[in-house]
Amino acid sequence: MLTSDGEAVAGAYRRDDLPGGALVGLPVSAGTVEGRARVILDMAEADLEPGDILVTTHTDPSWSPLFVAITGLVTEVGGLMTHGAVIAREYGLPAVVEVEHATRLIQDGQRIRVNGTDGYIEILPAM
Repeated sequence: MLTSDGEAVAGAYRRDDLPGGALVGLPVSAGTVEGRARVILDMAEADLEPGDILVTTHTDPSWSPLFVAITGLVTEVGGLMTHGAVIAREYGLPAVVEVEHATRLIQDGQRIRVNGTDGYIEILPAM
């Protein structure tokens, strides 16, 4: 979090109710979905198929066209009223934001489960 003075304040989630190995974040759009993770850092290079789960650092209004193809969202930054969270709720997509290092911990193409109700991501075994 950044304060109005520009100070960066770090914190940690204290959650004992998570499955082992889960990546914790802030739940911003309820529901649970499983699918292929698509780690995208540049919207211009997005190659999404219906059912993919978008994993990125953040979104802004220019990313809105991608939301019609995805079934879930994971971002490294955000909050309840940030772009990705609001659009995910509008489309009924499970979403978790503030997942530290999500774009490094989740590999492009991995199967993941997004729990937008409880705020965590599980990396699933390869099929």
